[in-house]
Amino acid sequence: VTELRENQFNGLNIQESISASRVNAVSIFCVPLITLPDLTPLLEALLLYHRGSSKEILSSEFLEAVNEAFLKKKVSLPESAVFSLWLRHLPSLEKATLHLLDQLLSIQMNSLEEVAHVIKDSLLPQAATHPAIFRIVNEIFKNALMETDGTSEVMTVIQVFTQLFLQAHQNENKQHKFPLKAYFPYHHQPLVRGLVRHPFELPSTYWSQHVKHISDMLRALVEGPNISSLIDLFEIWFLVACFGEWLDIAAEQLLKAAVEPDAVLWLLAFYYCPKNENEQRTETMVEAQAVYNHLMMLSSCTDLSLKDLEPAVHRVTGVEQCCDQRFTTHLLTNFLLFSPGGHKIAQECISHITERTDTSKEVHNLLIRTAYRFYQSGEENQRTVKLLNELLQNLTLKV
Repeated sequence: VTELRENQFNGLNIQESISASRVNAVSIFCVPLITLPDLTPLLEALLLYHRGSSKEILSSEFLEAVNEAFLKKKVSLPESAVFSLWLRHLPSLEKATLHLLDQLLSIQMNSLEEVAHVIKDSLLPQAATHPAIFRIVNEIFKNALMETDGTSEVMTVIQVFTQLFLQAHQNENKQHKFPLKAYFPYHHQPLVRGLVRHPFELPSTYWSQHVKHISDMLRALVEGPNISSLIDLFEIWFLVACFGEWLDIAAEQLLKAAVEPDAVLWLLAFYYCPKNENEQRTETMVEAQAVYNHLMMLSSCTDLSLKDLEPAVHRVTGVEQCCDQRFTTHLLTNFLLFSPGGHKIAQECISHITERTDTSKEVHNLLIRTAYRFYQSGEENQRTVKLLNELLQNLTLKV
């Protein structure tokens, strides 16, 4: 260990440096002993040892074994050693990312605090402050989302990961901080800057203005002449989807009548139906506007029945197009949460919808995201928080 550390810091004298073959031999020798606690300082010294050569000198068998032991929590390593492992051996980084996804999708997501804890514990958001790691993890997430046909569980995991990555980036020492462009090099930078602003950095009175700003920039990009393929469109959609907190806030502001409806309806129509052409998106917006107008008309009523919500409920239970169904479900769920009359019939309405459609996971994920945001902001409306917890308790049995 002493020899490796001295060479690492005083390795300018080539004649005195340890030969690559010797370092390689030591790494091979360590493989069967990796989980022995006394070996940890040597593992760390090997992982942090670089000779300035582009060729890897540690055995791939060693790197795989260390990664496997770390993922199974059979060895405890400092963050710097783990990050170095993932930077010098990309198969280990890929395996760590897939391991995290498997772990999260195999547990029942009852709260995002639990999800956030598992993600943080993986060290991946902290490691992702290095742009090379961030871009690879992001690419794996993107593929996982496509392979699972955009399930809300995978999307929720990606959104929590992005929030934790931004926190880690924020905490980075200014000297070591990479600019945002290093993480999102091919995206429209003003849109990136708008999306990475954490909602709680702004007074809530500015949220509606910020949402409109995001929507306007996005609309100019999507409806502009530079979108040449579905791949371009998907890349823009995925960027926006990673920062889903702003989409949830947009829908919430809409139901609180705190924002210009047209901008938010367009933003949500794009999120839920990204493949729609401009004409189809306009059609989706017209239908969503009708649902929205109906809900707003009922927003001040305190005595509501399920029959009063029939047009909105029919949009959820009667349409075949999945994206329109998810869009309306989002609006309706927020109405039930944030209107006085909605509170009374929330349980009945959500049970009615989830029994007739395949939206229970969608509603459940929307509710746990809202609960997580309330938890972070210290939401003071106890009535809404109580309803949210009750709805989640009932839905957990169904998903």
